[in-house]
Amino acid sequence: MTRELSYAEAVREALRQAMEQDPGVVLLGEDIGTYGGAFGVTDGLLEQFGPERVRDTPISEAAITGCAIGAALTGLRPVLEVQFMDFITLCMEQLVLQAAKIRYMFGGKAQVPLVLRTPAGAGTGAAAQHSESLEAWFVHVPGLKVVAPSTPRDAKGLLLASIRDPNPVVFVEHKLLYRTRGPVPEEPYELPLGRAEVKREGTDVTVVATSGMVPRALAAADRLAEEGVSVEVVDPRTLRPLDTDTILASVRKTGRVVVVYEGVKTLGVGAEIAARIAESDALYHLQAPVVRLGGAECPIPYNRNLERAAVPQEEDVVQAVRQVLAA
Repeated sequence: MTRELSYAEAVREALRQAMEQDPGVVLLGEDIGTYGGAFGVTDGLLEQFGPERVRDTPISEAAITGCAIGAALTGLRPVLEVQFMDFITLCMEQLVLQAAKIRYMFGGKAQVPLVLRTPAGAGTGAAAQHSESLEAWFVHVPGLKVVAPSTPRDAKGLLLASIRDPNPVVFVEHKLLYRTRGPVPEEPYELPLGRAEVKREGTDVTVVATSGMVPRALAAADRLAEEGVSVEVVDPRTLRPLDTDTILASVRKTGRVVVVYEGVKTLGVGAEIAARIAESDALYHLQAPVVRLGGAECPIPYNRNLERAAVPQEEDVVQAVRQVLAA
């Protein structure tokens, strides 16, 4: 029987196994050593690997990212942690203008194999500057890969694959997922980047859900099953590259689609997914327009009830499926 780990434990195990296998894997970030990271993910790694490989850094996201890029260019495989995804704004120049473009500008002769881990999402009462889901910004940038696992098993396998990838990867970890538990193999394994997974088979409606929205989509599917509605839930897992084939295959089967994502609805990941459906032959299989369910057009509020209202909840997914069935 496969043992269970929490999402946070699965990420920690992936980091530990990568560091055990490759002495070039190093960790950088604010409070990741003695404190164990803002959410305790790196707890215990300093004691095992020492301060040369688990480095507490100054409070400067730009400096951390620049240091990681330099380390990657010289042959290391750095994994840096940005404590909250909101703070990724402070390292945009290094990440977007440098890391994403160096391999292209040097004709492939230079590589930047780094992973930027960052907790995203609302639900912890952390308010407007610590609760954003900004993954769509980075999906827009050629040269970056963007990964957003929803389960402990996916988190471990996709992180190991990201660390071994020769390109810079933005690895998005939803804060509310850290305590969720699931089966995780003990041995090291990689899950391929750019491959979606059907988390639940169904025939009536396809729900494409990302990151922290996946558990809510699955819970909504359970509720709708009691009403006789069969919902298929597709988790892209990797947002860039996006596995369009798996999504389109599901759309052709069900003929109805709801796309659920936590980032602000306008120009979010769901807009790209909806556009790819519209540009493909799957359009002719649709029996109703695609429904996008995204975050509200506002900063994330501190108030608990307002915070819930600002991002899709299980009930919102249920209502969206009913809407597309009634169209």
